[in-house]
Amino acid sequence: GMYFGAQHQQCVEGWFQNVPGLKIVMPATAADAKGLLKTAIRDDDPVLFLESKQCLFLVGEVPEEEYTIPFGQARVAKEGTDVTIIAIQSMLFPALEVAEELENKGISVEVIDPRTIVPLDKETICTSARKTGRVIVVHEAPIRGGVGAEIASVITENCFKDLKYPVRRIGALNVPIPFGPAEEFV
Repeated sequence: GMYFGAQHQQCVEGWFQNVPGLKIVMPATAADAKGLLKTAIRDDDPVLFLESKQCLFLVGEVPEEEYTIPFGQARVAKEGTDVTIIAIQSMLFPALEVAEELENKGISVEVIDPRTIVPLDKETICTSARKTGRVIVVHEAPIRGGVGAEIASVITENCFKDLKYPVRRIGALNVPIPFGPAEEFV
């Protein structure tokens, strides 16, 4: 949706999530970016800090005081009881909008922002999946081989008996992103 073409719109987290010893940070908010970047700088291991182009232009509160956010600590962006949406990076904001729309229809939505995908906060994710029994994972990357597949696998392996429906994934098609508005939205 930003017309950068394939050379600047790739979602590379799926490529790197299997590199042993590599930590992957994917903040959605300015405050999380500050706290996670400080943690990354101080970490002795290699950290891949991925920023979404769609999040770069967002304005948000950032505490001035010194603080860090531990890796592997997801944030419950919105509490809910009927369905869980696990939203990776820039997908957090549309997920919160959808949650609000569904609330108006009587459906209570919990929204989880993982913040880091390696390490992944399996405890927070599984607690929410067990509570709601319904999970949707949404990310910008293509569905095939993406982070959503890993999260869906974690939920299925740890919460299968608690699920009311199979985990659903929403992501991009497995195609190169063309350059320009006319081509990108065909």
